[in-house]
Amino acid sequence: MDKQGPRAAARGDFYWLRKFVAGGIAGCCAKTTIAPLDRVKILLQAHNHHYKHLGVFSTLYAVPKKEGYLGFYKGNGAMMIRIFPYGAIQFTAFDKYKKLIKEELGIFGHVHNLLAGSMAGITAVLCTYPLDMVRARLAFQIKGEHKYTGIIHEFKTIYTKEGGFLGFYRGLMPTLVGMAPYAGFSFFTFNTLMSIGLDQAPNLFGKPSLDNPDVLVLKTHVNLLCGGLAGAIAQTISYPLDVTRRRMQLGAALPDADKCLTMVQTLKYVYQRHGIQRGLYRGLSLNYIRCVPSQAVAFTTYELLKQLFYLN
Repeated sequence: MDKQGPRAAARGDFYWLRKFVAGGIAGCCAKTTIAPLDRVKILLQAHNHHYKHLGVFSTLYAVPKKEGYLGFYKGNGAMMIRIFPYGAIQFTAFDKYKKLIKEELGIFGHVHNLLAGSMAGITAVLCTYPLDMVRARLAFQIKGEHKYTGIIHEFKTIYTKEGGFLGFYRGLMPTLVGMAPYAGFSFFTFNTLMSIGLDQAPNLFGKPSLDNPDVLVLKTHVNLLCGGLAGAIAQTISYPLDVTRRRMQLGAALPDADKCLTMVQTLKYVYQRHGIQRGLYRGLSLNYIRCVPSQAVAFTTYELLKQLFYLN
């Protein structure tokens, strides 16, 4: 048999399934890495009354004192249920959209990464949004003040008390509006940095892929750096819409829920009541701390799994 035979066969068998699994695992690894920071971000964004007087680092100190260290992982079970399909769909859809944009629209260069990333992020959100809402509300609960006893109970409560299936899509519009620039600039920045690095200094930044020595891939530490920069830039652009999304998702869990019924209404209310720094950008410093390792781990894990699963 040709020495390329096993590799070629591996590439051909269940290619899209392997790509789907690689994306899902990458997403789970990324979110587990920053789960404690994610919980604190939700508490600060929505001004939880137990922590609203605290900053990022004081909240990180207060949560284990009040709820124990497992309090950092409240809602993480729902997050894993959501993030596996989210990561899988996003990474798989990105490659599909990128190919489609090139072949059907004839758009090349780095712009197609921006468009494909935006479309992939929107696709992933539409498919997994109800799970994101459930996770957010579980993470917002404080020990001893549980409105929901678990994932199933929360699904039933939202369905029966908040308008049926439409109740699961509260806050969808700011999520989609925010996801387009976030996912778009995230994939755009990472792929642009990767292509520049491999083109300009292949020996310094690149190495042969494990599954295909003819293909150059970024070295692990360079991958981590590019992923972190991509996340930081994307978060800065889209953060106010992330705050809006969270407040709309939490809905009845907030005392001022009646003032946060639409995207525009919520943006206006948060700005007028809390301003820019302590309202629209509240918790951003934490987001920089969390998005850098999150995106770094996501892109690096995905690129590594592409090699292990013979996807290059």
